[in-house]
Formats: sequence, C-alpha cells, structure tokens
Amino acid sequence: MRKRLLTGVVVATLAAASMVATTSAHAATIDYSKCTDLKSCGGMDALVKAAQKEGKLNVITLPRDWANYGEAMDLFTKAFGIKITDDNPDGSSAYEIQTIKTAPASKVPDAVDVGITYGGDNANLFAPYKVVNWNDITPTYKDAAGRWYGDYAGVIALSYDTSIAKAPKSFNDLKDPAFKNMVAIGGDPSGAQEALMSVFAANLANGGTTANVQKGIDYFSAMKTSGNFVTALANGQNFLAGAYKVSFSWSFNGPGAVATAAKAGKTIKYVIPSDAVIKGTPYIMAIPFNAPHPAAARLWTEFLYSENKGKGSANLGSTKGMTGSKIFAAINGGQNIWIAGGALPIEYDAMVVKGTNATAPAGYEIPAGAKIVTPSPADQDAAKTLLKAQWPAIAGN
Repeated sequence: MRKRLLTGVVVATLAAASMVATTSAHAATIDYSKCTDLKSCGGMDALVKAAQKEGKLNVITLPRDWANYGEAMDLFTKAFGIKITDDNPDGSSAYEIQTIKTAPASKVPDAVDVGITYGGDNANLFAPYKVVNWNDITPTYKDAAGRWYGDYAGVIALSYDTSIAKAPKSFNDLKDPAFKNMVAIGGDPSGAQEALMSVFAANLANGGTTANVQKGIDYFSAMKTSGNFVTALANGQNFLAGAYKVSFSWSFNGPGAVATAAKAGKTIKYVIPSDAVIKGTPYIMAIPFNAPHPAAARLWTEFLYSENKGKGSANLGSTKGMTGSKIFAAINGGQNIWIAGGALPIEYDAMVVKGTNATAPAGYEIPAGAKIVTPSPADQDAAKTLLKAQWPAIAGN
C-alpha cells in the first residue's frame, strides 16, 4: 500500500513538473510586443510575471497631481514591484510624440497619455492592444484596431492662490487690474492640450464658437497688453516661486494640486468659471510599438482601464506570494483612481450602470444652468492652425 502510494506521488509529481515545464515553455514563446489582448498575452498571471521580470515601466509627462496619477503610480509599484520612471512630468503631448520618435531605445515611453488629436495623427507609432474592458470604452473615442483609446476627460477650471485680494469666478473677472502680473497658462496651446482647451474656454466666455477660437486668442493678447497675463509656464515650481497666482487647469488637477500646495504652505482653490464650461475630449492612451518594456506596458494599461473597487497604496499590504491575478483583483482600478482625482474616466457611463464607479470628490460642481461644450477633434485641429501662427507673438517677452 505504501509503495503504491509513493508511486502515485511520484507520478503526480512528474505530471505536475511536466505541466509547469509546458506552461513555462508556453510563456517563454509569447512575444509581449505583439500580443493584442490579455488572452494572447497568456492571461493575467503570465502577464504579471513577464512584467515583473522586466521590472521597469517608462511613463512620460505624468504630473503626480494630474488626474491622481501619483496614486496610480504608487499603487502599481507597490502591488507589482515594478519601478516607474516618469520623464518630464510637466511636458506636452507634442513632447511625448517626439520622444517616441527620437529617444534612445531604452528611453522610449512604454505608454503615452496625449491629447486626442495626437492619437489619430500618430496611430502608426502605436501597437494594437485591447484591454479587458474594451467594450466599456465609448466607441467614438477608440481606434477600431486598438492602437489608441480615450482614458479620461475634465472641465477647465480656474485655479488660484487664496491669498489674493479678489477671488476670480469667471474669465471676465481676470480682466480686472487687480490681477496684474498674476495669470498664467499651462504651456503653448498649439501643442499642450490643457492650454488649448483653456483658449477654447476663453473663446466661449467672449462670445466665440468652437469653430473659430480667434476671440480666445484676442482675449489672451489683450491680457498680455494689460499686463495681467504672464508668460511663465503654469506649473508647480513656478507657482511656488511666485511667478503667477492664477492659472487655467483641468478640474481633475484640483484634488492633487490642493494637497501638494498645502504641503508647501500654500492654499489654492479651484472653481469652474461661470462664463465658460468647456469639457475636453478625452485624453488618449496608447502603447508605442517600440516600447522597451512591452509586458509592463500592457499590464499598466490593463490596470488603468480596470474598474475594480479595491485597496489603494495606503492600505495595500504585502503582495508577496500572491499570483498576478489575485493582486490585480485586490487593488483599486485605474478608472476609479481617476474618479477620485476629479476626472471623468472613459468607462464612466458603463460603470454607473454596473455600479462599479467610485464617488467623485465634492467641490467641483458645474455652475447651475451652464451649457457644457466639448470642441470636436476637427475644431481642435483648426484652432491649433490659428494658434501656431498667432501665439508666438503673445508668448514672446
């Protein structure tokens, strides 16, 4: 009886070893730069193992206080043990595309988050990959082959230092001499999406339409002439240095920026302007075809498009010994991380139906009775053509 039992154990052990060897051999044959969905990547366990073996993820132009990306990066690293390098957090969409084309192979970003016009215009740079929640992504904002898809959107808000004498509530308010040398914008609007939508908002506030942003350009030109508009880039470093007091920002920057400013002894507030409610088209997520860490790139993308209600970086314990799929199921999904940061994720409508959405932070209400306007990609292309010709004269010192 004992011999028979031992024989059974030996046979079972050999069978198990054979299965492991077969599974390992199968995983070794997967080319993660070419797998197009989770199934073709070998499933979540295999994808996590491959990503952990790579050990690194290159991201680009992701400020920590932008759409709660600080929490997303912290949770991803804590959950999977993958080190993240964030190149030029305050860069623009144009910078991201240029980096894909010109950076050394090891420095190419594994994933990009760019303005919508940069998705379709550069689809040849991106690898097709469809996340598990592909069907929950609004059809209007995804490439049929999966080369790019929308991730989240926001509303243009006014961000201001509460130490100033007058709290702005509208674009019209900022024309007041009380705001002399105080107003800045987040980059060149012909290349930075947030800045582009800020011009659209100013344009709307001054009676313009999305088809022509000339009134928005004229607004900033007049603000430059009056001395209210300054050419310093609206970013955290310049704000803390006192280069400006008021800027235009996505609503989803609010929660993180308020917390970051508080740590530096500053108090800032966000308000949706009463005379212009511009909701942006969603930003676009894509994986460059030459991503140096293709498995980590796909895991990062699956993470950001997950709808899980789970643990965050502050309360996630050790994941040592857990399978990749169990880790993934235990953590907060990227869609809910974006909601917590004041953004509207691309899967929001589907999540509401399923009850998987988190609660958005209070304090970022749309003014009562306001009309929400979203410029189309064609409107944005036309605006950038005007801005490329006219903005240099405004931004020049």
